[in-house]
Amino acid sequence: MTTIRSLVLETPAASPEHTHRHYMNKLSVETDVSDVCYDLKNGVADFLLIDVRSSQAYAECHVPGAISLPSNQINAETTAAFSKEQVIVVYCWGPACNGGTKGAARLSALGFRVKEMLGGIEYWRKEGNDVEGTLGHSACMIG
Repeated sequence: MTTIRSLVLETPAASPEHTHRHYMNKLSVETDVSDVCYDLKNGVADFLLIDVRSSQAYAECHVPGAISLPSNQINAETTAAFSKEQVIVVYCWGPACNGGTKGAARLSALGFRVKEMLGGIEYWRKEGNDVEGTLGHSACMIG
């Protein structure tokens, strides 16, 4: 009889304490579409929402209340009016885009507390949430 090895168990699972720290660290730098939508719908606006896609993509379709600041334009001058006390939430196109990650890295390097909204505008729209912009829901889903 041949024993088949487990690919899942080949690497031992971490301790519950280590696992808890890992997921709490992950949650400290990420949020999702549902949580952002819930907060916005309930008037909880203690964070600044930034669309880090191109200015054109923002103009065509964006999350209501978001401001446009393309990730490649994030620097000390373009963020001078932002409060270092307020959490910033960034988003880009979707799961296949790393613009949000780049934006979060640039903002955190400047001393801001930041979270990336997982799913980006793609999942914002897929979940049926409202959008603003010249093309609204008919805008392209990818960049």
